[in-house]
Amino acid sequence: MKNLADRLNADETVFTAWSGIPDALTIDALAATPVDAVTLDMQHGGHHEDSVLRGIAPVIAAGKPVVVRVPVGRFEMASRALDFGADAVIAPMINSIDDARAFAAAMKYPPVGQRSWGASFAMARRGRNNGGEWLASANKDTLAFAMVETREALAILDDILAVPGIDGIFVGPSDFSIAWTNGGTVNPGLDDMMDAIADIGRRTRAAGKHAAIYIVDPALTGRYVSFGYRFLALGNEQRYMSLGAASLLEAARKTIA
Repeated sequence: MKNLADRLNADETVFTAWSGIPDALTIDALAATPVDAVTLDMQHGGHHEDSVLRGIAPVIAAGKPVVVRVPVGRFEMASRALDFGADAVIAPMINSIDDARAFAAAMKYPPVGQRSWGASFAMARRGRNNGGEWLASANKDTLAFAMVETREALAILDDILAVPGIDGIFVGPSDFSIAWTNGGTVNPGLDDMMDAIADIGRRTRAAGKHAAIYIVDPALTGRYVSFGYRFLALGNEQRYMSLGAASLLEAARKTIA
């Protein structure tokens, strides 16, 4: 089975579900849907250390990559998420080179970073028992996505991309729209910022890194892919339940004369 890094390196388009409900049974059900991966959100979702520890297991059992978005500045949680078995970590509000370096240091073992050894959960959950082999492959197999969602981050994008250990950029279009309009609106589909989002995707890919984005409007998916984005977050549990319930009710009501 190819891991997330392998799939993105092969230029595959990977759709991840977005989980904010800190319940392992809910994550188990989510992992059983046709999504390619599952992301556990600690920043705006309800996930915490215990729910991440327990929630990673059913996603791995389903044979899918699992990603964790940590809270702002919680770089030590990035290391813990990897130790629990995450394939990748998304760090929000990377607005300085120091932020990018601190994030990369937490994500990568020496000599690239400063991550300390303690992968017992991750190795056991993936049926691995050779620490040397795990160490040799971990830096390339686990991905560090730095979020770009402000004008400050956009201004230093190339510098962020040049930090050893940063594997990709994840765009948060809602926050980016707030920054783009100087607090004037929140509109993840704002047409005025699409050239900037396209530029981020193309520059990221040109640097040999992975471009990722959160999709609020599925109609924009093809446009984002044309910009170079391949790791795509689509919806959340509330959206899935709402759309699923609406579809079932519509189908049922159509049968009533």
